Amino acid sequence: MTADPPETRAPTAPALARWRASRAFYVALGWTFVAIGAVGVVVPLLPTTVFMIVALWAFSRGSSRFQAWLYGHPRFGPSLHAWRERRAIAPAAKLAAVAMMLASMVVVVLTTRDGMLTAGVALVLLPVAGYLLSRPSR
Repeated sequence: MTADPPETRAPTAPALARWRASRAFYVALGWTFVAIGAVGVVVPLLPTTVFMIVALWAFSRGSSRFQAWLYGHPRFGPSLHAWRERRAIAPAAKLAAVAMMLASMVVVVLTTRDGMLTAGVALVLLPVAGYLLSRPSR
């Protein structure tokens, strides 16, 4: 007598609780980044695209149907597959994202004297730009 494969067995109570907790975490994370992106609408040239991409990622981790829809989408699907397989980003996307981040940083530096705001924006933008530039192009 053989055991059932894991995908056909009913989940145990602790596994189901962990799945529900992780799903709630990812959905909450997604809405948090949507809120940050909405704040970015009122800050001149703040690249809200980065926050929306992270929100989409979080929502897709929280919902398998949404993830399947994103991977099957004719516009976003190929880029997501390239990212999943090779961690590759399109060169035009890299250039556009880094250019918008640089423009945002310049606007913040020129329009405010608040050092904490400038440091906060730099703390968000510089690591994201560095990460994008360090990824391979497809």
